[in-house]
Amino acid sequence: MDEPQKSPTPDAELVQPPPQLSLPEPPSRPAPALVVRLMLYLGCSAFTVWFALWFGTSLFREPVRGPAILWQQMYAEAALAFGVLIPAILMARIEGKSVDEYGLPRREAFGKLFWLGSAWGLASITALLLLLRGAHAFYFGKVVLHGPRALRFALFWAVFFVVVALFEEFLLRGYTLHTLAQRLGFWPSAVLLSLAFGAIHMRNPGETWIGLFGVVAIGLFFCLTLYRTGNLWFAVGFHAFWDWGQTYLYSVPDSGTFEPGHLMQPSFQGPAWLTGGSAGPEASLLCFAVIAGVSGIFARRYRRIRYCIVSEAKETPHPSQA
Repeated sequence: MDEPQKSPTPDAELVQPPPQLSLPEPPSRPAPALVVRLMLYLGCSAFTVWFALWFGTSLFREPVRGPAILWQQMYAEAALAFGVLIPAILMARIEGKSVDEYGLPRREAFGKLFWLGSAWGLASITALLLLLRGAHAFYFGKVVLHGPRALRFALFWAVFFVVVALFEEFLLRGYTLHTLAQRLGFWPSAVLLSLAFGAIHMRNPGETWIGLFGVVAIGLFFCLTLYRTGNLWFAVGFHAFWDWGQTYLYSVPDSGTFEPGHLMQPSFQGPAWLTGGSAGPEASLLCFAVIAGVSGIFARRYRRIRYCIVSEAKETPHPSQA
């Protein structure tokens, strides 16, 4: 005769091991694989840029003079942009992803976020120069370009700086940030690449140390826009028309460079820490106040974190969303 089954006693239940809790971890790629893929991407980018510039020597025979100098500059920036965008297609195939995951989704190209960013960028540089005007450190001067010539230069510099923005944003906040964030996390990677953003401006002839710190601060703001919007289109628009406002519309030095074909003839008066000196308004201490204010307004306007760290197996929201 079978013995009746005994029900577990309370003491028996107490000795059972507690259930194991598993917390989600951010996706992490092994460091060697990450380095290999970054080196492959940067190597392909360098080769693509070299080839495009080599090909360009047949288009611009030396010595280059007159308007051809500006078109040569445009070609060089386009070569840089293609040099960082084309290899991303190869990396997407290797990683089994869509190239859209690296920060520039094609379905949103030059859409709402781009134009919002453009408006914010132009408004921000205008606010900075108005602050300098209020401090009697900047004077807008007079308009020196008129008619069709003014329109042609406005269009040329708009296209030019959109290309510049695509290159710099994707190089430092596109594939590289996407990949580094899988190992280091978003904000450590953002800080590292924002420092690199400042470093690449060191070659500008009129740049200053305060100006470089200003570039780093702006780079961190661009990272914030990526973090909150989920892609780079807002940053591309802001970047392009912040530069367009400086170079063409208000005709001031931009990170130490001063280009021809500008609309106005302004003037500065006062110490370099206020005016920015040879580097331009980005090196003014007031620039830090403007960027801090714009960052605060943006953070309040865009509260939701939309950036995702994407693993090869699945897409996982950033841990701060949990």
